[in-house]
Amino acid sequence: MTLHESAINGSVPDSTIADASITDTAITGSRVTGADGGSVRGVRAKVARHLVGRERELDLLLAAVAAGRDVLLEGPPGTSKSTLLRAITLEWGIPLLFVEGNADLTPTRLVGHHNPARVLREAYTADNFVPGPLVEAMRSGGFLYVEEFNRAPEDTLNTLLTAMAERRIAVPRVGTVEAAPTFRVVASMNPYDTIGTTRLSTSVHDRICRMAIDYQDAEAERGIVTRRAAISSARLVADAVALTRATRERDDVRQGSSVRGAIDVALIAAQLAAMRDVALPEQPSVAPPRDLPPDYTALVKDAMLLALSGRIQLDETTDATPEQVLHEIWEDHFLLLPAAAEPG
Repeated sequence: MTLHESAINGSVPDSTIADASITDTAITGSRVTGADGGSVRGVRAKVARHLVGRERELDLLLAAVAAGRDVLLEGPPGTSKSTLLRAITLEWGIPLLFVEGNADLTPTRLVGHHNPARVLREAYTADNFVPGPLVEAMRSGGFLYVEEFNRAPEDTLNTLLTAMAERRIAVPRVGTVEAAPTFRVVASMNPYDTIGTTRLSTSVHDRICRMAIDYQDAEAERGIVTRRAAISSARLVADAVALTRATRERDDVRQGSSVRGAIDVALIAAQLAAMRDVALPEQPSVAPPRDLPPDYTALVKDAMLLALSGRIQLDETTDATPEQVLHEIWEDHFLLLPAAAEPG
């Protein structure tokens, strides 16, 4: 049974409700409890097949939305925030409506507008109202996913606050739109990006659960690259991931590349190898060995410069270029690290 069906059929057991006044779905959204908890476990097992190394985050996000809560996912790009949400809504049978937070996301664009041509012919009526993503999500019981949440204008965030707090909004000349029980607001934001962003108010934080998501560990990222790039060379996957992760560890880099950069490094390097007729080494070790062929390391450097130079953000105090920083990372990985290894 999906979350949507559980809410519509009212199958949450009465025995789990001690006080109906505190479980009003008009305020809290529907909960999945009692026997329906099995549906959450089933969804978790299905969603886990789409992900690599996100078991804890999956548990927390599922628990929050199953408890009827709205959620803010806070983490750098490429940390599986949207992947988590898309997999959950797909397996749970919940509509997902996506909006991007920016200066153009006005309350009118979020809520909806009246068709101008029909207004001229018919005046304002509920029939010529064109619902925006918020109204669509409320009516369908879907999840409204607001990406770059802290880039949305303050009056737009206030509109969302009303929908989250009251589970209803008043639309002029249309009436009150009541949210279906499974309606949720799920937002995401990058904590390291402060240009053009708005500081979220206490009112926003008070109405939404926050889950911090960081980069996965190296093993999980190698699994992601292997799956997404469909490359069988363990050597290339290990090098692409190690080089990309190194961009996050330097003092002169304000924000390094996500695992998407590692995927692109692997894909471009494999293509260069085919074009240049360079065999990919078969050494399966995670750390680079000393005897890697120069033509292989050279094509990895080219792929790295192409894939990562636009993805890293340097600290304002450095005079280096992205290419210079990446060249140093390449040297550390392929020359200095193997040279420092113990003999044998």
